[in-house]
Amino acid sequence: MTSLLLIIIYLAFISLGLPDSLLGSAWPSMYRELGASVSWAGVITMIIAAGTIVSSLASDFLTRRLGAGKVTAISVGMTAAALFGFSISNSFWLLCIWAVPYGLGAGSVDAALNNFVALHYPARHMSWLHCMWGLGASIGPVVMGWAVAGGFKWNGGYQTIAVLQVALTAVLIFSLPLWKKMKKRQINGETTDAGMDKGQPPRRYTLPQLVRLRGVKEVLICFFCYCALESTAGMWAASYCTLYHGISPERAARWASLFYMGITAGRFVCGFITMKVNDRNMIRLGQAVAALGILCVLLPLGGNVLFVGLILIGCGCAPIYPSVIHETPANFGADLSQSVIGVQMAAAYVGTCLVPPLFGLVAQYVNIGLYPVFMAVILVLMVIMSEKLHIAVGQRDVKLCTLEEN
Repeated sequence: MTSLLLIIIYLAFISLGLPDSLLGSAWPSMYRELGASVSWAGVITMIIAAGTIVSSLASDFLTRRLGAGKVTAISVGMTAAALFGFSISNSFWLLCIWAVPYGLGAGSVDAALNNFVALHYPARHMSWLHCMWGLGASIGPVVMGWAVAGGFKWNGGYQTIAVLQVALTAVLIFSLPLWKKMKKRQINGETTDAGMDKGQPPRRYTLPQLVRLRGVKEVLICFFCYCALESTAGMWAASYCTLYHGISPERAARWASLFYMGITAGRFVCGFITMKVNDRNMIRLGQAVAALGILCVLLPLGGNVLFVGLILIGCGCAPIYPSVIHETPANFGADLSQSVIGVQMAAAYVGTCLVPPLFGLVAQYVNIGLYPVFMAVILVLMVIMSEKLHIAVGQRDVKLCTLEEN
């Protein structure tokens, strides 16, 4: 039962990645037909990001009311409807309207699935699931390219992904009894959730109360920094290679893709490493490898070292996101993990949304050569916050042990 449900969750993570890269790959074909400007794609992504932040913050309430299975099915269904809406849109403003359910669908399913896997499955599955997201994000542009090259235009690409999402929604609906059985096993004590004793009443906190808990501010800043680093590294790699190192745009684009390949392959490999290394040390390992990659990009040692540096940054990023998520129940208790993960997801999307444009201003008005320095500053802040988080959690555990002994 758990194996079948895990396969369905894997499919859901692939589906989560499928739409994420569609707009970027379709926009060169879309914007002229819609009478839009090239830069207007940023408006759509901002609307999607805003919806994702809202639904991430609401994920705890929704998951407690409906359960992870229903939230996932409803969210994927909303995404399917939004993708079909994109495919039939004939104006930019219609895209903006459909971007609302697009974003709302993405945030809840991301938070709900991450929490469910963190509670019920070993760390290796968290790494492999996020590897599946990378697989989905890689497949999306391939489908869009096939549709455009085959004469189906960008509309056909969106319709194809929408059909896949509808099929997955049907699978999720039929799988709802499996999610209920897993929930019953948890209630009956057949599964062990970190930080929650059988029969312990779930805690309820408002957002301000949650942020004031020991360690929460640190993990939010850490997660913000990670997603800011990942998105900035991926978005500006090609421009840095071309404008600062004089590499041809075609070659630079191929090199930039190495960053994402490093993340995807790294998460596959990290799934095996987590069998021997705990979440805390996986985070430190990733930060060390990312630092080495940034150093390779920073040093003027030629194109080969720059090439290796981009791969290393991607490999370094690979274990951080899934490990931070997976250790959340252990850090804050299983009864609070959905709340904390929802807020973490919101912080992640804020970092993804705000920091790459911020570096764009740095590149335009100062110097794009500051690309590795900018990433290094974010990485240092991330390391500081993650270590402060682990210190805070350790102090709390020592205090709890002292109280129990007394």
